Amino acid sequence: MRPAEPVGDSVSPLGGIEAEAGALVAGLLGEPWGQVSASAYETGRLVTLAPWLTGHTERVRHLLAAQRPDGGWGAPDPGYALVPTLSATEALLREARRGAATGGAALAGLRPLFEWTHGPGALTRAGLPDLPAIELIVPGLVDAINDHLDAGAVPWPGTGRLRLPEGLAGAALASVRALFASGAAPPLKLLHVLEAGGAAAWRHPAVRPEATGTVGASPAATAAWLGGPRPDSAGAPALRFLETAATRQGGPVPCGLPITVFERAWVLGGLRRAGVPVDVPPALVADLDAAVGPTGTAAAAGLPVDADTTAGALYALALAGAPRRPDPLWTFELDTHFCTWPGEDGESATTNAHVLEAFGGYRRSARRDDGSAARYDATIAKVSAWLRDRQRDDGHWDDRWHVSPYYATFCCALALHDFGGPESADAVDRAVRWVVGTQRADGSWGRWTGTAEETAYAVQILLLTRGSRVDAGSDSARLRAVARGCERLRRSPAGPDDPPLWHDKDLYLPLGIVRSATLAALHLHERLPLSSGREGE
Repeated sequence: MRPAEPVGDSVSPLGGIEAEAGALVAGLLGEPWGQVSASAYETGRLVTLAPWLTGHTERVRHLLAAQRPDGGWGAPDPGYALVPTLSATEALLREARRGAATGGAALAGLRPLFEWTHGPGALTRAGLPDLPAIELIVPGLVDAINDHLDAGAVPWPGTGRLRLPEGLAGAALASVRALFASGAAPPLKLLHVLEAGGAAAWRHPAVRPEATGTVGASPAATAAWLGGPRPDSAGAPALRFLETAATRQGGPVPCGLPITVFERAWVLGGLRRAGVPVDVPPALVADLDAAVGPTGTAAAAGLPVDADTTAGALYALALAGAPRRPDPLWTFELDTHFCTWPGEDGESATTNAHVLEAFGGYRRSARRDDGSAARYDATIAKVSAWLRDRQRDDGHWDDRWHVSPYYATFCCALALHDFGGPESADAVDRAVRWVVGTQRADGSWGRWTGTAEETAYAVQILLLTRGSRVDAGSDSARLRAVARGCERLRRSPAGPDDPPLWHDKDLYLPLGIVRSATLAALHLHERLPLSSGREGE
């Protein structure tokens, strides 16, 4: 996506937006592990696995405070609420068996779990969201909760045991636990969910913490590797990682940490694409450049390299004036599109949108043809066609890495607008019309409710595709929608209490990335001239 060009004088000073964006970029170096919301799933796992860790009482309090009136945790959709509710309920049952006064909250958590897994309307495997390792996490936690019920942890008035959703068996979990028990080195992607390995994960001989001390970029996985009572000095790096993770938010912990490369790429790329004038420290560019190896980069140490983060980093480097050949992405090429990682079970539209930006951004910034132009151009055409084929009939896209169709549509529509050629004009136009037509009465956009994050994506779609094929009436409609959306953003900016919408083992909120998206949207709107839809605000 091409960085936005100035389109006229602003009617209000930009200093506030620019200053906040500059502080956000500077903070990427000052807080290199990234800013991520707490996870009920991950916090629950630490309550169970590491009661000796600093902040244990605060983690229990966090779970109690985050419980919804219906007894569940997490998003309003039962499919998304299942994993955090299983984890929190199991943790509170474990605490009750340790003598804590958490039995009442645990009973309250059991009620929606039995409702979601028994009787008419029960969850099925087909109806569950595409969260990483859900086929391992859910059976493991269901077994653990049933063990607590069998032991009489709480006076559960119901009958029977908690069931698995129809179509979800425990075979995958049994296979993974057998692998861990064998002592063989597990695939790198399994380290992120090492806690699913049970007792066999404790100090697994083929697993070593990263330089940061993390195992699998996950507090729960790290605690599972440390295992048992408080570790001695042999687990010092991992223990230091857990202590640091636990103190950052006063006890609760996120799913993924650190998110260094992912956060830096998305923040820098998003701000630069929108034309926000920020000074990027040379050290930040150098670090991002160094992170991209011959086969790509990972979102964080302890995770496998992936096409999504690799492409995002490459595009951010191009926008920062330090373009890199996109050749590391060949690792992930398939016949018709790119996988997020080799052997991926599924496909991702947003990964491919970012791949399109990486190749297109390099072709745009390259000063000469180095002999690869024909292959790059063929790849751009291939990925563009694949993305067009994945567009829904009403004009939006969905994706496996985010709850919201507004994020997926933001990624795909902007990539196609900038690099998809004239063949993609109709797809972009349909996306614009879908965005305009789905705005809420209060000016926001959102899947479950209006959010600053989703509103920021919608505003950017409408403003960064203004060269698309629309008639004058459609352009007026989009500008009216933008004005209403930005007024909502100014009244209710992004903050730490926004709902998490990004997929990991649990939903999470990458605060810096979301804030950069809202700043980009507001900046684009401020740059509109009076004649383009800012009158009367």
